[in-house]
Amino acid sequence: MSEDDRRPDPATEAFVTHRNLLFTVAYEMLGSAVDAEDVLQETWLRWAAVDLDTVREQRAYLVRIATRQALGRLRTLGRRKESYVGPWLPEPLLTAPDVAEDVELADSISMAMMLVLETLAPTERAVFVLRGVFDLGYEEIAEAVDKTPAAVRQIAHRARAHVAARRRRGVASAAETRAALGAFQRAVETGDLQNLVDLLAPDVVALSDGGGIKQAMPRPTVGAEKVARLLAAGVAAWGPVSTLEPAQINGHPALIVRIDGEIDLVVALRVDDGVITGIYTVRNPEKLTRMDRETAVSR
Repeated sequence: MSEDDRRPDPATEAFVTHRNLLFTVAYEMLGSAVDAEDVLQETWLRWAAVDLDTVREQRAYLVRIATRQALGRLRTLGRRKESYVGPWLPEPLLTAPDVAEDVELADSISMAMMLVLETLAPTERAVFVLRGVFDLGYEEIAEAVDKTPAAVRQIAHRARAHVAARRRRGVASAAETRAALGAFQRAVETGDLQNLVDLLAPDVVALSDGGGIKQAMPRPTVGAEKVARLLAAGVAAWGPVSTLEPAQINGHPALIVRIDGEIDLVVALRVDDGVITGIYTVRNPEKLTRMDRETAVSR
């Protein structure tokens, strides 16, 4: 068998080349790795039927297919979230350390940013992700969302303003987040309530996603003292068989909590100006199935 015979066909080769990009686009639009993988399957089926001789730019064409599939699924997910038990958080991803080196990519998939994206309408979310994160041209985005380039410009402007009003005051460096996480871990492990309070912003918000399967806070908890007491009570409930394991989650330092060796929850933090302003705890076991392997993301 010759080397040419062993090479994948051009359609497969193009899809594999851009797979991580397509997954990241779908994940940022959906907040669900499971649904993003389904979008990839649908994208492949449509891509495999395309006459490649008619495709001018394969990357843009693939992104267009994936975006359209994600938009359709996003509307379905919206109906599903309406009946979700308790706060909904994105499915956390275990990511490689080098993801944090791409500051814009890491910020775009952070828990905090993913929650901001949830406040956008589906088309606004698609335009913001494709323009702001992946730097696609307005003409390419227009084809993906079935709008004119002029309309896309207006949508992009509106989405940027919406996100800017809700996003972090300044992106904390990986070193700042690691330092805050280390101090947070020590305070949690020692049960030092005052140290916990000192680490938290006065208006810190804690969210917990159990999906109706695991016990979790039914609504957001706001305020340093309330959140600190809640965390202290949670740690006491874990017992001596729990371990806190630092990890890279969605491009940022976070903690994986194991009980009897099994993953029970993931804790991600939002850090602004040296203090913790957001704590995101995912306990829903259906969202923790990828914690045993790194997920490749790219721009």
